[in-house]
Amino acid sequence: MDAGRAAGGINESPPGGEVGLGASRRAVRPPPRPEWRCELLDGAKVEETLLEVNNIEVIYNHVILVLKGVSLSVPKGGITALLGGNGAGKTTTLKAVSNLLHSERGEVTKGSIEYRGRRVQDLTPSDLVKMGVVQVMEGRHCFEHLTVEENLMTGAYTRRDGAGAVAADLEMVYNYFPRLKERRKSQAGYTSGGEQQMCAIGRALMSKPETILLDEPSMGLAPQLVEEIFGIVKDLNEKEGVSFLLAEQNTNVALRFAHYGYILENGRVVMDGPAADLRENPDVKEFYLGVSEEGRKSFRDVRSYRRRKRWLS
Repeated sequence: MDAGRAAGGINESPPGGEVGLGASRRAVRPPPRPEWRCELLDGAKVEETLLEVNNIEVIYNHVILVLKGVSLSVPKGGITALLGGNGAGKTTTLKAVSNLLHSERGEVTKGSIEYRGRRVQDLTPSDLVKMGVVQVMEGRHCFEHLTVEENLMTGAYTRRDGAGAVAADLEMVYNYFPRLKERRKSQAGYTSGGEQQMCAIGRALMSKPETILLDEPSMGLAPQLVEEIFGIVKDLNEKEGVSFLLAEQNTNVALRFAHYGYILENGRVVMDGPAADLRENPDVKEFYLGVSEEGRKSFRDVRSYRRRKRWLS
């Protein structure tokens, strides 16, 4: 058994089964659910899973197969990271969960997605928002012509719990993002990239979400702002009880703040496990963190590196 497979708690998916459309496929066994549990009054432990993605395939334009048997689960009160490089399928997975694929001529052709036991494919995106599932899109999509505060208020559009509750949550958002309060009367299009990312997350919070799908929160931001954003995500998880499924290329930061992680390559999950175990896995260190058993490698060494990943052996 090699070092990658010996790392405790880490599951490596077999490489077989990647064939073209219309051909027979081997059944792909979904990875086990992460062990996040809540404690009952009698001391018994019971797992509570909000989101269950089971062996899904996604095709764009009836031709392009993007996801190939992806399975994952998001526990209540957890931060789950979806890791991988460009084109791995992270954004497609989030859009499949939020049922936004049809706008891009994509569809889930196999498998199932369930949120609290209800099939996502049978729900509209607005139904999911009312159930507490909100996606923060990649690229900080704010309404540029509206002020920061008007952007935040659009997040409360579907709420029916009164103006007082909305005002209280607006103040809560300002407490987490003091910079937004300073810029609340400024047009969103004239704010910085970090402020726009804060605005997008704050707008999601205004809908009182149970689960936030966060797509590439660090993209285009300075390292200091990335740390600030992820620190706020951690606070929201611990203090407000918001669950997160975040897609992120910055593996180093994501694994420091997440509880559980899935690594995607070419549309399939190749490894998953507790974040602490993934951080210590030699393959993850070498291929995603740039650190080998001999120490940190230079970009030139990493770029020309030829050893195959253990999960492809």
